[in-house]
Amino acid sequence: MTARTSDIEKAAGVLRTGGLVAFPTETVYGLGANAEDPAAVSRIFQVKGRPPSHPLIVHIGGAEHLDDWVEDVPATARLLAERFWPGPLTLVLRRGPRVPLEATGGLQTVAVRVPDHPVALGLLATFGGGVTAPSANRFGQVSPTTANHVRAELGDAVDFVLDGGPCQVGVESTIVDTTGEIPSILRPGGVTREALEAVLGCPLAVHSTSRIRVPGQHPSHYAPRARVVLVEPEKVVAEAEFAQELGHRVGVFLPPSLTGTPVKAHAVVTVPGSMAAYAHGLYGFLRELDRQGCDLIIASLPVEEGLGLAIANRLRRAAGPRSTA
Repeated sequence: MTARTSDIEKAAGVLRTGGLVAFPTETVYGLGANAEDPAAVSRIFQVKGRPPSHPLIVHIGGAEHLDDWVEDVPATARLLAERFWPGPLTLVLRRGPRVPLEATGGLQTVAVRVPDHPVALGLLATFGGGVTAPSANRFGQVSPTTANHVRAELGDAVDFVLDGGPCQVGVESTIVDTTGEIPSILRPGGVTREALEAVLGCPLAVHSTSRIRVPGQHPSHYAPRARVVLVEPEKVVAEAEFAQELGHRVGVFLPPSLTGTPVKAHAVVTVPGSMAAYAHGLYGFLRELDRQGCDLIIASLPVEEGLGLAIANRLRRAAGPRSTA
């Protein structure tokens, strides 16, 4: 699905007047504001219920605009931008003067990417500037991969929803810190570690926490209403049936190795064997089990290779300790 030109022009107009626009990228839907408007950027945090110390990603229309937003771009960052932009890769660099501190959580670094979606690129070109955009959902909850997900969760808090159809990748971008001598992955995502290492010619560390705050590092993130419990693949069925017997409404992520295995549970999702298909469907699966009234989801982690690394990261965060405040 491609948004109409008139819708893209309307969305750009909303951004120019300080409004918020939900728009599609190849990863998830973003909640966008004019990156140079501190008041509009601050409103993103209010709508999401996001702590103001958590930085946002600035979306730009092409690698040729990188120097307009950041300073001191190292050769490794330019190499990665040349190879993976447009695409699901975010680079952390030193903040340029155009980026307000409201967008960076007060940090002197900024996360930047070029989305690989015709509607997002059309919006950026029509708007003519940068757009700050986290995922278009309440803070810590499941990211949206359709316009209807956004409407259902944020409603009238968003000034305009630009519908570009379902997102293709389904999990957020990979975030790479390029401010140090050796790049490192701060959040696994749509560009695999293996692909990055092939371009850079060196191994990359993957950090669950870092000296630089970036999106997606909160202990509980990407979480459905149901509590998520992770077990070994061979224990999924037994754990689910035991919890069901205890009175839970259990949702199951049935691993590919157990496809066809009968499970006594409230709802069952059979996990695709393809990691690309799993990533594409992950957030939709979590939302569907919530919709069916599950209060507990039993799942296992995939092999942490390729996109499996990003999927495992999202499942761990979904199963993380939740605030009782």
